[in-house]
Amino acid sequence: MIEISIRDINTDNLARVKRIRIKENQENFIETVDECLAEAEIHKEWCPVSIYAGEGIVGFAMYGAFGKNPDVWIDRIIIDASHQGKGYGTAAMQQLMEIVMDKYSVRTVYLSFTSGNHVAQKIYEKLGFRFTEEYDPAGELIYRYEATAENI
Repeated sequence: MIEISIRDINTDNLARVKRIRIKENQENFIETVDECLAEAEIHKEWCPVSIYAGEGIVGFAMYGAFGKNPDVWIDRIIIDASHQGKGYGTAAMQQLMEIVMDKYSVRTVYLSFTSGNHVAQKIYEKLGFRFTEEYDPAGELIYRYEATAENI
């Protein structure tokens, strides 16, 4: 089993988090860590976090809840290029889903991703996310996860 932990970003790990990079062929799929952190500074609803394997940082994610009856989103997840293909993304998503459902007391989680990002799509569908037949303002596919007695 893959040992992953989700941790807050702080002064001790910020510089290492900012060094996270994706593969060149993924640049059209997601914003950079710096762009995500800048967005989280403006929109305080976002919670940026680091993804660890043991004591090493392998990725970054960002989640949040918006609206009067908040929709909960896992909006960004980035696994560093040197750590992709090791199962860290799937393990991190599983933990993030548990974290956001517990933190916001919800059973529904949303995410969106760029059409053509087949690796992400495969992971999300394997975890139980389904296409809502909707697109966000940037044209990304919106997926929803509904926790049920069978998939918890």
